[in-house]
Amino acid sequence: MQYLEIATQRLVLRQWREQDFAPFAALNANPEVMAYFPDVLDRPQSDAMASRCASLIAERGWGLWAVEEVISHRFIGFVGLHIPTYDLPFTPCVEIGWRLAREHWGQGYACEAAQAALEIGFHELALPEIVAFTTVANRRSRALMERLGMQQDSHGDFDHPAVADIPRLRPHVLYRLDRQRWLQQVEERTILQPG
Repeated sequence: MQYLEIATQRLVLRQWREQDFAPFAALNANPEVMAYFPDVLDRPQSDAMASRCASLIAERGWGLWAVEEVISHRFIGFVGLHIPTYDLPFTPCVEIGWRLAREHWGQGYACEAAQAALEIGFHELALPEIVAFTTVANRRSRALMERLGMQQDSHGDFDHPAVADIPRLRPHVLYRLDRQRWLQQVEERTILQPG
Protein backbone atom coordinates (compact mmCIF):
# COMPACT_ATOMS: atom_id res chain seq x y z
CA MET A 1 0.00 0.00 0.00
CA GLN A 2 1.46 3.34 -0.98
CA TYR A 3 -0.37 6.61 -0.38
CA LEU A 4 2.80 8.63 -0.26
CA GLU A 5 1.55 11.58 -2.30
CA ILE A 6 -1.88 13.18 -2.15
CA ALA A 7 -2.55 16.21 -4.32
CA THR A 8 -5.11 18.88 -3.48
CA GLN A 9 -5.73 22.12 -5.32
CA ARG A 10 -2.91 23.97 -3.56
CA LEU A 11 -0.98 21.35 -1.63
CA VAL A 12 0.83 18.04 -1.80
CA LEU A 13 0.84 15.65 1.17
CA ARG A 14 3.89 13.45 0.75
CA GLN A 15 6.66 11.46 2.35
CA TRP A 16 9.22 13.47 4.32
CA ARG A 17 12.50 14.61 2.75
CA GLU A 18 15.77 15.59 4.36
CA GLN A 19 15.28 19.23 3.33
CA ASP A 20 12.04 19.35 5.37
CA PHE A 21 13.90 18.92 8.64
CA ALA A 22 15.23 22.48 8.94
CA PRO A 23 11.91 24.29 8.32
CA PHE A 24 10.18 21.72 10.55
CA ALA A 25 12.63 22.54 13.34
CA ALA A 26 11.92 26.26 12.83
CA LEU A 27 8.17 25.81 13.24
CA ASN A 28 8.67 23.53 16.27
CA ALA A 29 10.82 26.25 17.86
CA ASN A 30 8.05 28.85 17.48
CA PRO A 31 6.29 29.47 20.85
CA GLU A 32 3.05 30.44 19.11
CA VAL A 33 2.92 27.21 17.08
CA MET A 34 3.74 25.20 20.20
CA ALA A 35 1.48 27.12 22.61
CA TYR A 36 -0.62 24.04 23.42
CA PHE A 37 2.28 21.65 23.81
CA PRO A 38 4.52 21.31 26.87
CA ASP A 39 7.40 23.20 25.25
CA VAL A 40 9.07 24.09 21.98
CA LEU A 41 11.31 21.42 20.46
CA ASP A 42 15.03 21.75 19.91
CA ARG A 43 16.60 20.58 16.65
CA PRO A 44 17.39 16.99 17.77
CA GLN A 45 13.85 16.55 19.16
CA SER A 46 12.31 17.94 16.00
CA ASP A 47 14.48 15.80 13.72
CA ALA A 48 13.56 12.70 15.75
CA MET A 49 9.87 13.48 15.32
CA ALA A 50 10.23 13.98 11.56
CA SER A 51 12.16 10.71 11.30
CA ARG A 52 9.40 8.87 13.21
CA CYS A 53 6.76 10.33 10.90
CA ALA A 54 8.75 9.24 7.83
CA SER A 55 9.31 5.73 9.24
CA LEU A 56 5.61 5.21 9.98
CA ILE A 57 4.64 6.30 6.45
CA ALA A 58 7.24 3.91 5.01
CA GLU A 59 5.89 1.11 7.21
CA ARG A 60 2.13 1.67 6.81
CA GLY A 61 1.82 3.71 3.62
CA TRP A 62 0.09 6.53 5.53
CA GLY A 63 0.70 8.76 8.53
CA LEU A 64 1.51 12.37 9.33
CA TRP A 65 2.50 13.55 5.86
CA ALA A 66 4.81 16.45 5.09
CA VAL A 67 2.81 19.20 3.38
CA GLU A 68 4.17 21.46 0.66
CA GLU A 69 2.65 24.25 -1.40
CA VAL A 70 2.19 23.27 -5.05
CA ILE A 71 3.29 26.62 -6.47
CA SER A 72 6.28 27.43 -4.25
CA HIS A 73 7.24 23.82 -3.32
CA ARG A 74 7.78 25.13 0.22
CA PHE A 75 7.37 22.76 3.18
CA ILE A 76 4.69 24.24 5.44
CA GLY A 77 4.17 21.58 8.12
CA PHE A 78 2.42 18.25 8.52
CA VAL A 79 -1.14 16.95 8.30
CA GLY A 80 -2.30 13.36 8.46
CA LEU A 81 -3.39 10.29 10.35
CA HIS A 82 -1.79 8.67 13.35
CA ILE A 83 -2.37 5.82 15.80
CA PRO A 84 -1.87 7.24 19.31
CA THR A 85 0.62 5.34 21.44
CA TYR A 86 -0.68 6.62 24.77
CA ASP A 87 -3.28 4.66 26.69
CA LEU A 88 -6.29 6.94 26.24
CA PRO A 89 -9.92 6.23 27.24
CA PHE A 90 -10.94 5.75 23.57
CA THR A 91 -7.98 3.79 22.18
CA PRO A 92 -7.38 1.94 19.94
CA CYS A 93 -8.19 4.61 17.37
CA VAL A 94 -6.84 6.61 14.47
CA GLU A 95 -6.53 10.35 14.98
CA ILE A 96 -6.15 13.20 12.53
CA GLY A 97 -3.56 15.84 13.36
CA TRP A 98 -1.83 18.90 11.95
CA ARG A 99 0.90 21.43 12.66
CA LEU A 100 1.66 24.25 10.24
CA ALA A 101 4.22 27.04 10.29
CA ARG A 102 2.75 30.26 11.71
CA GLU A 103 3.06 32.19 8.42
CA HIS A 104 0.74 29.67 6.76
CA TRP A 105 -2.12 29.96 9.25
CA GLY A 106 -5.41 31.53 8.19
CA GLN A 107 -5.24 30.48 4.53
CA GLY A 108 -7.36 27.33 4.73
CA TYR A 109 -4.36 25.07 4.20
CA ALA A 110 -4.93 22.93 7.31
CA CYS A 111 -8.57 22.34 6.38
CA GLU A 112 -7.72 21.53 2.75
CA ALA A 113 -5.03 19.05 3.74
CA ALA A 114 -7.11 17.54 6.53
CA GLN A 115 -10.01 16.91 4.14
CA ALA A 116 -7.59 15.02 1.90
CA ALA A 117 -6.37 12.98 4.88
CA LEU A 118 -9.97 12.14 5.82
CA GLU A 119 -10.55 11.01 2.22
CA ILE A 120 -7.65 8.57 2.52
CA GLY A 121 -8.79 7.40 5.95
CA PHE A 122 -12.39 6.74 5.07
CA HIS A 123 -12.21 5.91 1.35
CA GLU A 124 -8.89 4.11 0.90
CA LEU A 125 -8.35 2.67 4.39
CA ALA A 126 -12.08 2.17 5.11
CA LEU A 127 -11.67 3.28 8.72
CA PRO A 128 -14.95 3.22 10.66
CA GLU A 129 -14.07 6.38 12.60
CA ILE A 130 -11.41 9.06 12.90
CA VAL A 131 -10.96 11.10 16.06
CA ALA A 132 -9.23 14.33 17.00
CA PHE A 133 -8.38 15.72 20.39
CA THR A 134 -6.72 18.75 21.87
CA THR A 135 -6.45 20.70 25.08
CA VAL A 136 -9.65 22.53 26.02
CA ALA A 137 -8.16 25.99 25.45
CA ASN A 138 -7.00 25.31 21.88
CA ARG A 139 -9.87 27.12 20.16
CA ARG A 140 -8.16 27.29 16.77
CA SER A 141 -7.77 23.51 16.45
CA ARG A 142 -11.24 22.90 17.84
CA ALA A 143 -12.72 25.25 15.23
CA LEU A 144 -10.93 23.29 12.49
CA MET A 145 -12.27 20.00 13.86
CA GLU A 146 -15.77 21.46 13.63
CA ARG A 147 -15.18 22.76 10.08
CA LEU A 148 -14.21 19.20 9.14
CA GLY A 149 -17.61 18.02 10.37
CA MET A 150 -16.28 16.39 13.52
CA GLN A 151 -18.54 16.43 16.56
CA GLN A 152 -17.43 16.90 20.13
CA ASP A 153 -18.05 13.81 22.25
CA SER A 154 -19.98 15.21 25.20
CA HIS A 155 -18.71 12.34 27.36
CA GLY A 156 -15.22 12.34 25.87
CA ASP A 157 -13.39 14.88 28.04
CA PHE A 158 -10.23 13.34 29.49
CA ASP A 159 -6.93 14.20 31.15
CA HIS A 160 -4.04 13.51 28.76
CA PRO A 161 -1.35 11.42 30.49
CA ALA A 162 1.48 13.07 28.51
CA VAL A 163 0.78 16.41 30.19
CA ALA A 164 -0.50 15.16 33.55
CA ASP A 165 1.81 17.55 35.42
CA ILE A 166 0.82 20.67 33.38
CA PRO A 167 -2.59 21.85 34.66
CA ARG A 168 -3.24 24.28 31.77
CA LEU A 169 -2.78 21.50 29.16
CA ARG A 170 -4.08 18.43 31.00
CA PRO A 171 -7.87 18.72 30.29
CA HIS A 172 -8.59 17.54 26.74
CA VAL A 173 -11.66 17.37 24.54
CA LEU A 174 -12.44 14.59 22.08
CA TYR A 175 -14.03 15.01 18.64
CA ARG A 176 -15.28 12.15 16.48
CA LEU A 177 -16.25 11.61 12.85
CA ASP A 178 -17.58 8.28 11.64
CA ARG A 179 -17.45 7.03 8.08
CA GLN A 180 -21.21 7.25 7.51
CA ARG A 181 -21.35 10.89 8.58
CA TRP A 182 -18.33 11.71 6.41
CA LEU A 183 -19.97 10.06 3.37
CA GLN A 184 -23.10 12.15 3.95
CA GLN A 185 -21.00 15.32 4.09
CA VAL A 186 -19.20 14.44 0.86
CA GLU A 187 -22.57 13.84 -0.82
CA GLU A 188 -23.94 17.17 0.46
CA ARG A 189 -20.84 19.05 -0.81
CA THR A 190 -21.21 17.38 -4.21
CA ILE A 191 -24.86 18.42 -4.47
CA LEU A 192 -24.03 22.01 -3.49
CA GLN A 193 -21.18 22.40 -5.99
CA PRO A 194 -22.15 24.42 -9.04
CA GLY A 195 -22.18 22.20 -12.08
